[in-house]
Amino acid sequence: MKFTFSTAVDASLPRLRAIVVDQDALPADLEASVVEGARAARFTGKTGQLFETFIERGGTVLRLALVGAGQAGAADRDSALERAGAALATRFLLSGETAMALDLSRPGLSPLQAASVLLGLRLRSWRHDAYRTRLKDEDKPSLAEIVVTAGPGDTEAAWRDLQAVAEGVEFTRELVTEPANIIYPESFVERCRARFAGTGAELVVLDEGAMAALGMGALLGVAQGSARKPRLLAVKWNGGKPDEKPVAFVGKGVTFDTGGISIKPAAGMEEMKWDMGGAGAVAGAMLAIVKRKAAANVIGVMGLVENMPDGNAQRPGDVVTSMSGQTVEVINTDAEGRLVLCDVLTWVQREYAPGAIVDLATLTGAMVITLGHEQAGLFSNNDALAASLTAAGEASGDRLWRMPLGPAYDKLIDSPIADMKNVGPRYGGSITAAQFLQRYIENGTPWAHLDIAGMAWASTPGATWDKGATGYGVRLLDRYVRDVIEG
Repeated sequence: MKFTFSTAVDASLPRLRAIVVDQDALPADLEASVVEGARAARFTGKTGQLFETFIERGGTVLRLALVGAGQAGAADRDSALERAGAALATRFLLSGETAMALDLSRPGLSPLQAASVLLGLRLRSWRHDAYRTRLKDEDKPSLAEIVVTAGPGDTEAAWRDLQAVAEGVEFTRELVTEPANIIYPESFVERCRARFAGTGAELVVLDEGAMAALGMGALLGVAQGSARKPRLLAVKWNGGKPDEKPVAFVGKGVTFDTGGISIKPAAGMEEMKWDMGGAGAVAGAMLAIVKRKAAANVIGVMGLVENMPDGNAQRPGDVVTSMSGQTVEVINTDAEGRLVLCDVLTWVQREYAPGAIVDLATLTGAMVITLGHEQAGLFSNNDALAASLTAAGEASGDRLWRMPLGPAYDKLIDSPIADMKNVGPRYGGSITAAQFLQRYIENGTPWAHLDIAGMAWASTPGATWDKGATGYGVRLLDRYVRDVIEG
């Protein structure tokens, strides 16, 4: 979708006109018929509320929409403005209109607030129709250009910054949505190579041989049942001070998860293409950070494997040795994400000594049972890091809820023949998974684990996404970098 900027509303603008209005504050210069129509339709300007009509101005019939931005002084103002933009996308993306003139000057929005409307509009417009060859014309997106009129200030500059975030979210959605025969470890890497080309980011890739030489027995154990070879991908961005330690984002990238020998039920298994949602979020967040030239040193690392049940697959009861030297008794091959992450966590600490680590993973179904699809679980060994991530989640809309860690849970994954088991008992499954990962954090490095199992994919539309991949995590990580690293 193309966004252009105009200085005034005039007759040369597209036929479709949209005005963002505050609650109970209809513009005084609207035609009486519009005001009466809006009142008759009980339009008050509540967040996301939309009223549409046709009017004649200067001999031209215009299609006019009013969209509500809620109360001007509300605490959730930015979110409300995004929802206003998203409401316009929902109504007009398939409307047959090819362009919209969007008036953001009337509510007296700041440039960043005006750009928030555009962000909501763009995010809600994203679709993945690459494999849909029989769409009727009325089912194809038509809206391709938004002509923006804004108030004082540089809204265009504010939008350029948020546009980088939109690109990151869209990249994550693309990776998560693609089927597993299209996105697998090697092709994930190649798609990232293409997307980061020319950005100034540095990509580091480890193949199976390199990981074997480093002793990544846990990650390779997961991958050994698949014909698709594993990869470790790191995206490095050095935009901060030369002597400043990087923050590391680590993502679970199981590009398809059958469960391995502990095979999952057939019903719903097709959804396991999004078990790489953590790696997808890291890739998208890094793209956003790199595209907006963040003044921060950040490294995003993704462990990429496919978990399949062939004759070479690891078995329940196998013992693997991780890169850290710790041994793991594999009780359940469907608890594979933590085996991937533990080696990636060790690698990034020993290779880059980050000042803080945040890992993201669609790790446990227990997390969905606990928190549903409203927020992700947050586990951390550091209160300051946990508080910063929680605040970033509230500000970005990618919300988090902190969960406990402790020795009482830790002992549940002790093994009688190895250093640990990869699963504990049925209860507290998300917590024991986090306890497992914590055993790989060295030298007290501040660390947080985000279990995003309930957030990476949606079965119903949300405020700024349709059914399917949500892009969760990109805005959270970008906001954390803005608020904590860049300050």
